[in-house]
Amino acid sequence: MKIYEKSLSLRTTKRIDFIEITDEVNNVVKSSGISNGICYVFVPHTTAAVTINENADRSVVKDIISVLNKVIPEDGDYTHSEGNSDAHVKSSLVGCSIQIFVSDGKLHLGTWQGIYFCEFDGPRNRNVWVKVIGI
Repeated sequence: MKIYEKSLSLRTTKRIDFIEITDEVNNVVKSSGISNGICYVFVPHTTAAVTINENADRSVVKDIISVLNKVIPEDGDYTHSEGNSDAHVKSSLVGCSIQIFVSDGKLHLGTWQGIYFCEFDGPRNRNVWVKVIGI
């Protein structure tokens, strides 16, 4: 079994944003030299997340952000004293990790799927950890 891991660094520019990182993660898979296996993508932050969704129409991301903001408003009745409780809740709901099959040396995503880093408390410097395990 071969294991390859790499950390990606991001600088977010908005309080809430989805940044597509599909190409960066695919580059990690290519660098790994692994043809078949699993790629794990993990976000080590409590106010950020990672998800897979449509990357052909940017309005999908706008809709997701809009719904999250309606359901979990920034100025809700929270007890956490740092003023970013909504970011913690959004991060927990979206999730901190995803797994994607690796086939023929590349991510095995659907036609319209892309990987998004989800910022909920920016702007900040962030990391995304990618691990590819060959089978």
